[in-house]
Amino acid sequence: MNDLKEHININTLPKHIGIIMDGNGRWATKQGKERVFGHQHGIQSVREVTEACTELGIPYLTLYAFSTENWNRPQAEVQALFQLLIYNLKAETPTFQKNNIRLNVIGDINAFNQETQQNLAECLQITAQNTRLTLTLALSYSAR
Repeated sequence: MNDLKEHININTLPKHIGIIMDGNGRWATKQGKERVFGHQHGIQSVREVTEACTELGIPYLTLYAFSTENWNRPQAEVQALFQLLIYNLKAETPTFQKNNIRLNVIGDINAFNQETQQNLAECLQITAQNTRLTLTLALSYSAR
């Protein structure tokens, strides 16, 4: 990143980046793997983008991660996505604290199971005072 950073004009960078997280399942299928395999690999991309935004001083990153249309996926895939979310919230919260990253959530989280809601609430509370980057997860959102 440092080599590339020298070629970036920090003054022209956006203040907010939004990413629609799409294609991980199709990528996995093309690799001959289950869709969940792709979602697991997408976590690494999220980590890399978050680190880059933090390093470059971009204050806001929004990840459109789970739309209301995603509820129509097979139940096993939806459950796997939420298990990935819970696991990674627990794993990344100390890193969020270390790097001064605040988690924010938009969308209708009331549709989520109690465990998911509780883990989101805990991470939101722990990171509420952080100011370096606001990482917003769009969950159960719709354009309608």
